[in-house]
Amino acid sequence: MDDPTLDQRLAALEDRLMRLESMLGTLTERLPAASLDDAKAGIQAWVTEYVSLRLQQLVPETCEHAAEETVADGPVLPGTRVRCTDEVLHRLGRIPIPFVRQMVTQKVAETARAENVGLVDVGFFERAATF
Repeated sequence: MDDPTLDQRLAALEDRLMRLESMLGTLTERLPAASLDDAKAGIQAWVTEYVSLRLQQLVPETCEHAAEETVADGPVLPGTRVRCTDEVLHRLGRIPIPFVRQMVTQKVAETARAENVGLVDVGFFERAATF
């Protein structure tokens, strides 16, 4: 086992291992020091923002729309206080995918509020429901 090439290969391997160990030793110095508290705060901020966005999507009505509470009796767009005709409700009901139906309802309600429309009829619905 006195092979000179074997000794050279072992020496080269040991040299590589020493370089690898020194690199691993300095790796922690190269990485940014992030504390557990910083990571926790970042995750909490992300979750808070996500939940806030989802709540806005699921419950679009807020206290800002209190003036609309005095609307007369009659059908309204689902999840809103915007009045509409029975034909509009029938057309909304024909949309088979629930989240698409909800998106169309929100778009029509937002357009009705922006244009100060008191009653959504079929004509307005067809114009406002176009994306």
